[in-house]
Amino acid sequence: MNYTIMVVDDEEDILDLIEYTLTKEGYEVIACKETKNILDILDEENIDLIIMDRNLPSVEGSLFISSIQKMGYNHPVIYLSAKDKNEDILEGFERGGDDYITKPFDLNILKARVKALLKRTNNQPNTLKEGDIEYSHTKKQFLVEQKEIALTKKEHDLLLTFIHNKERLLSREFLLQEVWDNYEKTQPKTVNVAIKRLKEKIDPSMKKNYITSVRGEGYIFSTKKGK
Repeated sequence: MNYTIMVVDDEEDILDLIEYTLTKEGYEVIACKETKNILDILDEENIDLIIMDRNLPSVEGSLFISSIQKMGYNHPVIYLSAKDKNEDILEGFERGGDDYITKPFDLNILKARVKALLKRTNNQPNTLKEGDIEYSHTKKQFLVEQKEIALTKKEHDLLLTFIHNKERLLSREFLLQEVWDNYEKTQPKTVNVAIKRLKEKIDPSMKKNYITSVRGEGYIFSTKKGK
């Protein structure tokens, strides 16, 4: 299988070195000096792994990854960064990193980490399935009873958050922070409205009760009640 790796680093020498090294290993490599147009590339290409520098001129790399993951882009990520303090590394994992390599780095270590992460992530299914709901990571598409449903971006992100946190009580504040970019200025009742619309789309008969409210506390997503 030919894997495609996106490498993002504003230091041209490092970018060229990584591209050359990984290409020799048989990978397809897409090299980027900035985050501009990355979403277009992710939509058009089947990217298997992102290697992301954190110290980019336009945006902090881990914040960028965190933001696109909220949009449904769930590609494996290795951070490659000069930020080498323990708190920096922990922050990288908290912001969606699957691995973290500090600069300066050994190319053999980089190759080994890439190989291990690709092996691990490609043994995982590309499709999530919860009850009658299926989600394709590649297509960023939800199916209910094998029929595609049209969701807005917020509804898409909301349902994905619920699925990743199934059987857990999620407060409105948590959902605001996970799904809404300007959550500080967004009223909690906005969550109620969005969930009401989402429920109408994934369960129009209102018989499966995928999402139930707990008065004064939040919401729980479960497919067990729908069986």
